[in-house]
Amino acid sequence: MLIFNWLNCVILGAAFSVPLLMDPMVMSVLYVWCKLNADTIVNFWFGTQFKAALLPWVLLGVNLLLTSSVKYSLIGIVVGHLYYSLKFLYPSYRNTPSLLETPQFLKNYFPDVTGGVYGFGGNRLNNQPRPAGGRFSNWGTGHRLGNN
Repeated sequence: MLIFNWLNCVILGAAFSVPLLMDPMVMSVLYVWCKLNADTIVNFWFGTQFKAALLPWVLLGVNLLLTSSVKYSLIGIVVGHLYYSLKFLYPSYRNTPSLLETPQFLKNYFPDVTGGVYGFGGNRLNNQPRPAGGRFSNWGTGHRLGNN
């Protein structure tokens, strides 16, 4: 996704004379996340809450108010929508495999890790719980305060 979005940001940035591509890249990734989590409630300034599907458009409006330019946000939204359409929408309409797949050499170099969130020292490879004992296992039960 990042490579595809970066290439499209470079192409659109060259076409529209955008020298800095960080804002469009962030907006494109945010747009894809918001489309995949459309019903998630997000918090914004001053406790404002709304569904994630509206977040890119709210940020576009904030950029319009603060910088009076929406060029960066619009490029990001267009690139994010292009990725989302080619990866998720078009294959679901046509019952075909996804048009955008991660190349095998990247999958070999960065293997897929699925599952929950891992803490420090957890066994990530086979998702087994942390063994009993460890650094603080022999501290004892302690003494309750207030009871002599």
